[in-house]
Amino acid sequence: MGEVMNFSVATPEMFLLVATCFVLLLDVFLGDKCRTFGYIAALIAMVATAFLVASSFGTERTLAFNSMYIIDNMAIILKIAVLLVVIATFIYARGYLMARDLFKGEFYTLSMFATLGMMIMISANTLLVVYLGLELLSLSLYALVAFRRDDGRGSEAGMKYFVLGAIASGMLLYGMSILYGLSGSLGLPEIASYVASQQIMNNLVLLFGLTFIVVGLGFKFGVAPFHMWVPDVYQGAPTPVTMFLGSAPKIAAFAMAMRLLVGGMEFGSAGWQQMLVPLAVVSLIIGNIAAIAQTNIKRMLAYSTISHMGFVILGILSANEPGYSAAMFYAITYALTALGGFAVVILLSHSGIEAEELEDLRGLNERHPWYAFMMLLFLFSMAGIPPLVGFYAKLAVLQAVIQAGFVWLAVLAVVMSVVGAYYYLRAVKLMYFDQPVERVSLSAGFSFNTLLTANGFLVVVLGLFPGLLMALCVEAVRLSL
Repeated sequence: MGEVMNFSVATPEMFLLVATCFVLLLDVFLGDKCRTFGYIAALIAMVATAFLVASSFGTERTLAFNSMYIIDNMAIILKIAVLLVVIATFIYARGYLMARDLFKGEFYTLSMFATLGMMIMISANTLLVVYLGLELLSLSLYALVAFRRDDGRGSEAGMKYFVLGAIASGMLLYGMSILYGLSGSLGLPEIASYVASQQIMNNLVLLFGLTFIVVGLGFKFGVAPFHMWVPDVYQGAPTPVTMFLGSAPKIAAFAMAMRLLVGGMEFGSAGWQQMLVPLAVVSLIIGNIAAIAQTNIKRMLAYSTISHMGFVILGILSANEPGYSAAMFYAITYALTALGGFAVVILLSHSGIEAEELEDLRGLNERHPWYAFMMLLFLFSMAGIPPLVGFYAKLAVLQAVIQAGFVWLAVLAVVMSVVGAYYYLRAVKLMYFDQPVERVSLSAGFSFNTLLTANGFLVVVLGLFPGLLMALCVEAVRLSL
């Protein structure tokens, strides 16, 4: 019975669940004057969960709960990345939330529940557990987007995200039901065995189910043409929520794609490769070209995210180990870079004023040279300029795509990256060559400044020395397949 259930595998998730409930109760009983205790408790809980996850690193691939749950090196690395991103989000968000009377326990408990959903998705080994983790994540995010109750834009964004998310979840569930009907099992290994016995291109019902799976994945990644929610939600949500939404869930979406497409249908790659190609192409084109027309910095970063997720899709559709590891590296490092970019946007918002327009970046170098330099690093990394980590991430994906024989896709990705460099350089030009609209001094707490500096430092160091993280990704993918 011990081997069948093996509760120890899910110790971090169980601890996080108990800790989240504790933070929730703490918030109820302490009231408005002691919100800081809830914040500190949430941070301690996330750090402790990260240590629990890290303690099992290097162990053999282990199954639990009747093979419904899996722990391997890929799951461990992705969970640690998600937890670190969420911890950074909590620290970055504190000042913003306090200035707007949003420093409430709901933000932290909802974020912790969303993190729990991501961790469940990452370790899922059956369709049922994938869906449970996805819904826990999604329901928490819907509430977070509409977190500011008196903001009409936020409520509209939350409603739009909820309706479109429900449609996407329904499609994903329909695709899963077709796979269950065909294979007779919810387990991903059993589905993989069934797919291996079929000529997928000749099995229309299987292709039909796969199509719905890819549609659901496309929505969760936020890739075109399923991107219609991304710009509105990024703009309408409070900036810390946008930061959370644009970073950690992208890592979880990568894990979900790996579990469903590679773990469950690796032998059907001929089918999903052809479906992912147009998603990657349209995402690269729409993401980069639409971003040029944006004057709102959050909408610009939203379209930028669409193009970056196109690169992650490129890595996955390569259907080889270098592609999977490059996509994993890209998802983790993009989350790190996006964190820093949104952190500077949070900094620019002061005294209850939302800094959402590109014009708000004007003269940032004169107002605070260090913050301008940090933003420069994050924007250049997103643009793929060496020696920053974004350059190496793009290069690794392009090498895998060429190795898989999709040379034309690599050429398109390079061209679109050059196009995308324009809107990043436009923001840099505003920071360094234009006069500031207002000369209000910018300041943040010690923890915020320290974290922002560490964030920028990592973007540089991982670009100069990407070997360690890439080696971890390669090894994790190799042992997980």
